[in-house]
Amino acid sequence: MSDHSCMAGNEFIRKVKALGKARGVAVRLNASRGKGSHLTLYFGSAFTVVRNPKDELKTGTFHAMCSQLGIKPGDL
Repeated sequence: MSDHSCMAGNEFIRKVKALGKARGVAVRLNASRGKGSHLTLYFGSAFTVVRNPKDELKTGTFHAMCSQLGIKPGDL
């Protein structure tokens, strides 16, 4: 399992999309729901908010987002 402290929001989105494709889970982004640079990322019926996709995710944030989507950090 790699260290996720250097993953940017865009990379997180890309990896979640790939995981969704592999598992047959619908993944979509909704930019209109978030404020400013915030995006809502849906993984099936679960969702999380990606703050500024260009910014790096802090480890705690990354783990919380995975938890909200019901996926293990090691799956990405």
